[in-house]
Amino acid sequence: MTNSAAPEEPKYWVKSVARAADILEALAAPSQGNGLSVTEVGQACSISKSAAFGMLQTLRAYGLVSDDGEGMNRRYRLGMSLARLGDRARSQVSLRGVAHPVLRDLTRATGMASRLAVPEDGHAVVVDQVELDQRVRLDLRMGQRELPHCTGLGKALLSAMPQSEAASVIERFGLPRRTSRTITDPATFLSHLRDIARVGYALDDEEDAEGIICIGAPVFDDRSVCAGAVSITGLKLGLPAWRYQELGGQVRDAARRISVSLGWVEDPEPDASDTGTSHSDGFGS
Repeated sequence: MTNSAAPEEPKYWVKSVARAADILEALAAPSQGNGLSVTEVGQACSISKSAAFGMLQTLRAYGLVSDDGEGMNRRYRLGMSLARLGDRARSQVSLRGVAHPVLRDLTRATGMASRLAVPEDGHAVVVDQVELDQRVRLDLRMGQRELPHCTGLGKALLSAMPQSEAASVIERFGLPRRTSRTITDPATFLSHLRDIARVGYALDDEEDAEGIICIGAPVFDDRSVCAGAVSITGLKLGLPAWRYQELGGQVRDAARRISVSLGWVEDPEPDASDTGTSHSDGFGS
């Protein structure tokens, strides 16, 4: 199987291991719910039937592949040992550990402080951050609870929820006005969340504090559940409007990097694009 996402062959590449990985990927394809025959595995992975059979039997011995049926009707599927390994892998992955190098890169690329937050009781709680080494420092505190409706982190987390759940959060905590730009109408805010979900990032344009902008994007885990959000925060003074989309794209890409490291697989449907979306399209207050 040709995997476009496969890395280039490094110096110590082991082809047999790569082929085994290709077989597991072929069996994991969503369209293969009924399993594959040894012939189909060979075709999918561009290897001979005999090579496919040998690989499958080896993987089967380790519980990584299972089979049922006899002769020409035998079908191969993923084995339950993968579930055990998946649970172990999940327990060994630290969201902060995965995200911190990405936050450093994001701060370096954007020139803004970056933060990581996790959802807690309808709010965003900051658990990691990378600040700028400069004289003007923003008051960003670890453990700080971000309001859900007027901050980049909070809005990013809400945008990843079903609208009914987001509406429940709004009903519970309200939409208190923080500045003249805070969205305080529930219907307008829910429409705003749909725009955020479409473009993949949320903009707080002086909605929480005068003179401060924050752009956030949700992070997803291997079950496509929102595990947190990342953001950048900086002074609005002198920042041209066209930069919002550029910065939003960088934050969205950083969130995707973290999500992929957590095992998230992007929906195969066409990606929502912010092409042609101006700052006023759903992001103005």
